[in-house]
Amino acid sequence: MKSSKILATSFDYRGAYPCPVCRVGKITNMPMMEAMCCDFCQQIFTVNLEQQQLVMPSRQPALIWRWNGFSWTEAELEGVEFGWGYGIAALAFVIFPTSVIGIVAYYFPPHPDVLFSWLPYLWTILTFLSHLSIIIWLFIEVYQIPVGAYLRAIARLRYRTMGR
Repeated sequence: MKSSKILATSFDYRGAYPCPVCRVGKITNMPMMEAMCCDFCQQIFTVNLEQQQLVMPSRQPALIWRWNGFSWTEAELEGVEFGWGYGIAALAFVIFPTSVIGIVAYYFPPHPDVLFSWLPYLWTILTFLSHLSIIIWLFIEVYQIPVGAYLRAIARLRYRTMGR
């Protein structure tokens, strides 16, 4: 019986590794440079072999990933550390305005015979969705999640499977 152990590998210039940004392409060494490039999203990375790090310098602050032998760790912003305060502030930004509008709609309901009696409830839902979308947008912008690359990859896979 064969063992199915996966051996950890150290990060070096000779290998091909999964792209930590798009998670679709592979990053490989760029000839005559101390950098690596993704074949799908075209991101260029600088490498710190001593610390097993991959840095995306095209944005400020730069994103840093560490190679753990199997995959990339979560992206970290260089010099920035997010704590619980940001999560609590994001939750409050979504919950507080929605609660205020929902409470007002509950305690001061419109008369049922009014043409737009459903509007306060719709307004509460739209408040929640708009504030949540702002937080999601900020998360995507901070961590540079390539939504367009994901959609192109899904469309490409769908096209391949439907073409068969």
